[in-house]
Amino acid sequence: MGGNEGAVSYLVPSKIELVAVSRYTSLVNSIVFPHLTVVLLAIDMFFTAWFFIYEITSTKYTRDIYKEQLISLVASLFMSFGVPFLLLWVSIYV
Repeated sequence: MGGNEGAVSYLVPSKIELVAVSRYTSLVNSIVFPHLTVVLLAIDMFFTAWFFIYEITSTKYTRDIYKEQLISLVASLFMSFGVPFLLLWVSIYV
């Protein structure tokens, strides 16, 4: 009864040379975060304003559900790409 019969052996990973590991670089340079944020959110604000104006000025007879969906889809796509760059710009890493 040695006491080591049920013990699990954990292997310690070998150390990796720092020279062998390449540094991670982002696909998008951090210098362009402000520019991407402003451009994408400006396009989003344009389509959002267009959507609201369309909803306010159209009557129930002149509304087109496909046009509403297309405008809102484009606005949401630009916002969904603009907001992460805004967060990255202010150093909130997501």
